[in-house]
Amino acid sequence: MYTEHISGAKKNGERQVLREAIERCKVEAQSFVSDSGTQLGVILLVSELSRLGRNAFEVLETVKELVDYRTNIYMQKEQLTLLGDDGKPSIFAPIMLATLSTCAQLERDNISFRLNSGRKQYIANGGKLGRPAGSNKSKDKKREEYKEVITLLNKGYAIRDVAKLSGKGISTVQRIKKEFLI
Repeated sequence: MYTEHISGAKKNGERQVLREAIERCKVEAQSFVSDSGTQLGVILLVSELSRLGRNAFEVLETVKELVDYRTNIYMQKEQLTLLGDDGKPSIFAPIMLATLSTCAQLERDNISFRLNSGRKQYIANGGKLGRPAGSNKSKDKKREEYKEVITLLNKGYAIRDVAKLSGKGISTVQRIKKEFLI
C-alpha cells in the first residue's frame, strides 16, 4: 500500500511515492509470467484516476507505461478496469481515460483559479499574506526544538524514518536537514 500526501499540481516526476508504486508494479509484472509466457495478474488499485496525475498527458503517459508492462489498473471511484481478461484495453477504456483525466486537469485548474482569485481579493481589501512579522524562530530556538530530529539525521537515519521516530512531518525534517546542512 502506497500513500502520498502531495499537491495535485506536482508533476508525476516529482511524486516519489507514485514513482515507487509504478516501479514496483513493473518489477512484479515481470516476475508474474507463467511458463507459457502468459501474463498473470498484476493490478494497481488507485482510489481515483486523478491519483495518477492532474495533467491529462501525464496520466496517459503513466497509463501507457503500466500497460506496456501488462499491469492492469483499477480505479475505485470510477469503478473502471483498464485491461480486460485478455490483457488488452477494453474498447471504452481509452475514451474514459482521456475524458476523466481531462476532467481532473480542469478541476485542478479551477482550484488554482479560485485560490488565486481569493488571494487577490484578500490583498485588494488590505490583507497581507505570509507569517506575521517577528514570528520566525531563531536558529538557536529551532536547534533546541528539533534536537531529536538533528540527532537522528546526524546518525544517518533516512528522512522518512526520522519523521516517524520524532513524530514530525517529512517536510519539517527536510527543512531542518537543509537549514542545518546535515
